[in-house]
Amino acid sequence: MGQEESTDHKEVDLAQIQELCTTFMKECPSGALYLHEFKRIFGVQTESEEESAFMETLFRSFDTNQANFMEYVAALHLVLRGKLEDRLKWSFKVYDRDGNGRLDRQEVKQIIKIIYKIKMRTRDMNMTPCEVCDRIFELVDQDQDGQISLTEFMEGAQKDEWVMDLLTLDVNASSWFIQNWNKGP
Repeated sequence: MGQEESTDHKEVDLAQIQELCTTFMKECPSGALYLHEFKRIFGVQTESEEESAFMETLFRSFDTNQANFMEYVAALHLVLRGKLEDRLKWSFKVYDRDGNGRLDRQEVKQIIKIIYKIKMRTRDMNMTPCEVCDRIFELVDQDQDGQISLTEFMEGAQKDEWVMDLLTLDVNASSWFIQNWNKGP
């Protein structure tokens, strides 16, 4: 955590991109990707509430209604290989559900609950989502106005490894993508 670039350097080669394009066009013959297709392409099961909520949040952060193949690839590149600053800006956008440029406790708590459920599968979490949210605000809300600006978000994430882990939405996206991108429906 706290590194300049993504630490998972598994490359997606040209053959995989071609296969991804083939899958995209098979699932989205119109050339437009909608949320239900996005979930289906990545094998997200409807009974997996956490994954479904996370995928919806990710999809909405890139496009509100639909995405074309180029937007789709650009989004994947950002999540998988983007620079820290770009990933933090994108993460801020994911947290900022109302789009007002500031995060309140409710917005942070909502995303933390999703991340918390996903991460609980792989490791013990010794704090509740409310406690995590409170700690984030203690560490990041510099002017203590009850809201986190983009500047506070980026500076706070880079100062504390624990905060960085949560704010960058690091749920091992690279490994998940490599495992799931070609599962198909």
